[in-house]
Amino acid sequence: MNYENILLNTSNGIATIIINRPSKLNALNRATIQELHNAFKDADSDRDIKVIILTGSGEKAFVAGADISEFADFNVKEGGKLAAKGQELLFNFVENLSTPVIAAINGFALGGGLELAMSCHFRLASANSKMGLPEVSLGVIPGYGGTQRLPQLVGKGRAMEMIMTAGMIDATQAYNYGLVNHVTEQDELLPMAEKIASKIMRNSSVAITQAINAINANFKEGVDGFKAEIEAFGNCFGTADFKEGTSAFLEKRKADFPGE
Repeated sequence: MNYENILLNTSNGIATIIINRPSKLNALNRATIQELHNAFKDADSDRDIKVIILTGSGEKAFVAGADISEFADFNVKEGGKLAAKGQELLFNFVENLSTPVIAAINGFALGGGLELAMSCHFRLASANSKMGLPEVSLGVIPGYGGTQRLPQLVGKGRAMEMIMTAGMIDATQAYNYGLVNHVTEQDELLPMAEKIASKIMRNSSVAITQAINAINANFKEGVDGFKAEIEAFGNCFGTADFKEGTSAFLEKRKADFPGE
């Protein structure tokens, strides 16, 4: 599939999706959101892809925010539809993807950019990164899950302060908050993401999908995460990966998971 706003590279079981609008600091517009949805969907359905890495082109920005020019004249109904569609098409979609998604934040991750990074399963950041949700400075609030995912990751008080002040935090502060897992120099960012991806790929992709579902269940209203875990745990016993993993352990050899 040909894309105008993103690049998609696949190698050794890793799909790297690069948001490629450098003149706009990789800002998200509706076309880019649609292309990202398509790329994530295709990568997730490809049995050869075990991990997805998401990053931005250039050295300045992961995603500097949403493309404000697209919605500056929206009314109440249109604004609500914009948020609902974006969450369904991309942000919630990524969070619930069965393939692990690593965000490699390479510079500014602001507004919709930080919301996109937070929808990924975990995050790495280059040392020059700056993160924030500045929406209230525009008279609006985060609409792509930011008011929900940020408190989950950094705690209610810190999320309240970040959103109310519309300020940015640097990579070190993001690491201290638990917003990102690792901080590294920019030229080491993708190699670090690929190194972590290679560790993930040694394990059962089927079990990892069940783990994603169980972990996410804890954050869904009306869902008992413990029950979800029990169900997911039980599901693993019916897989070829479970048979291979347990057999390999008992036979003292390295597992060769079929992904089934």
